[in-house]
Amino acid sequence: MKGLTFYDHLEDLDQESKYLIHKAKEATQHCHAPYSKFYVGAALLLEDNTLVTGSNQENASYPLCMCAERVALYAAASQYPGKVIKKMAVVAHKKNHKELTSATSCGACRQVLLEFESRQKEEIEVVMLGQDGKWIKCSGGSVLMPLSFNSSHLHD
Repeated sequence: MKGLTFYDHLEDLDQESKYLIHKAKEATQHCHAPYSKFYVGAALLLEDNTLVTGSNQENASYPLCMCAERVALYAAASQYPGKVIKKMAVVAHKKNHKELTSATSCGACRQVLLEFESRQKEEIEVVMLGQDGKWIKCSGGSVLMPLSFNSSHLHD
């Protein structure tokens, strides 16, 4: 698939991606996931190499939960306004498990990613672990969410 690159092993990825994966895994220590017991961490790298992380935050009222990706994206926007986000890594593991499990961004996170790309006029590379145990590098949100809704739908 165009815009997607697959890697059999973590060691096959570039140093920057491995670093972000490590930081995303560290971010899972700050999850609040008492209901799903699914711990997700995200790490963003900004244009000046600033690191921003996020972790999923659950709520007894499920619609009020927030995914790690959106936590990180919103944190970057509020703490470092105007800085371009270059890359994001997303990882997950189950409660009491050290090994990572597949975690690809949900539709809401993909939509928010697209909005951030539109705002900064640059794609954000995403690294994640696929269901087949292979690492995936995605060139940007439009690859993750083709035929997406965007601001052009709102204007004449």
